[in-house]
Amino acid sequence: MRLLQLHCNNFEYTPTKKEISSAEEIEPETKSLDNVVVTFVAVEKGDDKSVARKAINEIKESLQKIGCKKLLLYPYAHLSSNLASPSLAFSLLKEMESLATDLDVSRAPFGWTKSYKLEVKGHPLAETSKSITKGTTDDEISEAVKSEEKIKSYWYILSPDGTMQEFDKFNFSKHPQLEILAKYESAKKRSVDETPPHVKLMKKLAIADYEPASDSGNMRFYPNGRLIKSLLEKYVTDKVLAYGGIEVETPIMYDSHHPSLESYFNRFPARQYNIHSEGKSLILRFAACFGQFLMAKDFQLSYRNLPLRLYEMTRYSFRREQSGELVGLRRLRAFTMPDCHAFCKDMKQAIEEFKKRFDLSSEVIHGVGLDNSDYEMAIRFTEDFYKENKQLIQDTVKKIGKPVLVEMWKEKFFYYILKWEFNYIDNLGKASALSTDQIDVENGKRYNIEFVDEENKPKNPIILHNSPSGAIERVIYALLEKAAKDAKEGRKPHLPLWLSPIQLRLIPLQPEFNEYCEKLANTLTSAEIRTDIDDRNESIGKRIREAETEWIHYILVIGEKEVNAKNLNVRERISGKVNEISIDELISDIKKQNHGKPFSKLNQSRYVSKRPQIMV
Repeated sequence: MRLLQLHCNNFEYTPTKKEISSAEEIEPETKSLDNVVVTFVAVEKGDDKSVARKAINEIKESLQKIGCKKLLLYPYAHLSSNLASPSLAFSLLKEMESLATDLDVSRAPFGWTKSYKLEVKGHPLAETSKSITKGTTDDEISEAVKSEEKIKSYWYILSPDGTMQEFDKFNFSKHPQLEILAKYESAKKRSVDETPPHVKLMKKLAIADYEPASDSGNMRFYPNGRLIKSLLEKYVTDKVLAYGGIEVETPIMYDSHHPSLESYFNRFPARQYNIHSEGKSLILRFAACFGQFLMAKDFQLSYRNLPLRLYEMTRYSFRREQSGELVGLRRLRAFTMPDCHAFCKDMKQAIEEFKKRFDLSSEVIHGVGLDNSDYEMAIRFTEDFYKENKQLIQDTVKKIGKPVLVEMWKEKFFYYILKWEFNYIDNLGKASALSTDQIDVENGKRYNIEFVDEENKPKNPIILHNSPSGAIERVIYALLEKAAKDAKEGRKPHLPLWLSPIQLRLIPLQPEFNEYCEKLANTLTSAEIRTDIDDRNESIGKRIREAETEWIHYILVIGEKEVNAKNLNVRERISGKVNEISIDELISDIKKQNHGKPFSKLNQSRYVSKRPQIMV
């Protein structure tokens, strides 16, 4: 199936005559539509309902990105020379129309010659074309996924005092965010009905945007976004290495018919990307598990080597999420995931390691700029594990200091018997997992990973799967959503100072002060403060306002008075105050705020006048 999609200010068409004998019966009349996405459709030989479903999902995703809910399906045979029969084409067009009832959808008559006039909007996503073919679609999920959907879950709320209640009997009056998580998880509705606030912010701040030339869920990151990502990656990696992680690197694609991988896919759900090369069927990884497990299999291990903690910052992992779930940075098909696996000799050691990693994850999630009130915890386990390790679970909840959501299974289905995650609840009431860990009791055997125990016998390790922060892109999403909430509640939206692409901006009153600003910028940069200079020929007011819209924490206007004064007047974003302070005091204050965080230099020109304007 071939699609040509145009976002139009106005589209007007008039059926003029029947083109084929099987044209549908209509009364010809002129139709005019405003602010509409017109999708020209050519149905090809071999297309079926799965292709129609895939096509309409792609169309819905595009409409969501551009913020339009009006769709016109327009039969257009001229897009292909491999056309399906008229009867099949007509039936699939009607199928597409029936699947788009959540939109304001209409369809131009089939089998007619039509005249039309159109005016296309002038934005980057206004004109797109796609070829939709058979293959793995969002609807053609594995039998394992279908089996997962049949799992019976029992939902509870576990309080720090050890009380566990069925979640529909719990009083959520003091825990509204937890109630959102409980309802969200039990309903398992992941699709997004409207654009969350962070999407506007990621564009406004020139952090990231959709890449129309790639697959959906693959983003482009501008210099600001790349800087933020690299700092987060460095921070998480430093914390994992301090904990004892051993950094490795593994391939991004694997033979799907490798015995260990094939066994995994037959057992557990995975929406993976498939590629074919030189007779092999390959999949793009959705975590570092495969590579680290295959690596550990080739190690000679003794119980003395355990726990062994292998770590990788996967740039990238891939997961073919359903198109309706993809929006902004919340859920992607290509993402950066810090992934640390601990190979343990027995359950006792695994539980001790689990405790350390929980503390590590708490430290990381707070370090990136989120606090206890920003997230809710969910913990999932089998009933048997809970009975045997009730104290562990209760102690873990006590560390959070507030009630958590519990999902319990009567029997084991997954490879893990315990999993927890911190979930950020965004401004649309959607929950997204950040930090997580799992106790895996199957993959040691599946991948034939062995160590020699104290009695010189081979054994398979228990494996813990930990991401201390969750996907790096999702951390940015959470920080932007938090900033949007601040703005909504009357506070100044901001990023943590250490993550701000520009921490301090110098604004010279006149060009003759540029040299002083350059020297001052050198001093500040040497002190690991990202500093730039707005040397543009614009008014002071405009340059200050633009620094504010870029969320720059500190602004210094430099004129004759400042050049000759001992102290400087520093405008501080969050408080809105202008403080008189020496340069040494300013440097000391910023260093205290950034203590323990990595630093990267400015990754674009120091002078604002020399930067390209990023159009978003």
